[in-house]
Amino acid sequence: MTGARNSKLAVYPGTFDPLTSGHVDILERSLALFDRVIVAIATNPAKTPLFTLEERQDFIREALGENTDRVQLDHNEGLLVDYCTRVGATTIVRGLRALADFEYEFQLAHMNRRLAPNIDTVFFMTDERNHYVSSSLVKEVASFGGDVSGLVPPAVALALADKYKGNKSK
Repeated sequence: MTGARNSKLAVYPGTFDPLTSGHVDILERSLALFDRVIVAIATNPAKTPLFTLEERQDFIREALGENTDRVQLDHNEGLLVDYCTRVGATTIVRGLRALADFEYEFQLAHMNRRLAPNIDTVFFMTDERNHYVSSSLVKEVASFGGDVSGLVPPAVALALADKYKGNKSK
């Protein structure tokens, strides 16, 4: 792959509701391999997000600090491969935490490859400090008043505490 480093656009999809330290880690590592990364915040019709699209975009901007010049924030409501084709991306970035993630992501990657053979999926193993962290688990812990600092960027921890204020005796 000589010459391929920093030569392509990648899409990092997810709901990012909320953004976790694991998401930030995967995004930062993606930027080491690609010229630009589009964070495509997905709309999941089966879920009602805790944070608005704008809030999630703000969390990403704040977490990246100065490293936002090669990151584009967008949203996607349809097939991911259609979105990738529309924006000219040939790579999808995904993070893997555990074996259960692998099975699901493996199926998605193969379906995406079937739908769009020119688009590849690249998997990043999550950092060992974040291998158990999921947005759902973070929301559950925060809803009971648990400390999520270190699992999410500071702005997200504050926003979660604010969202669940007075909701600690569930």
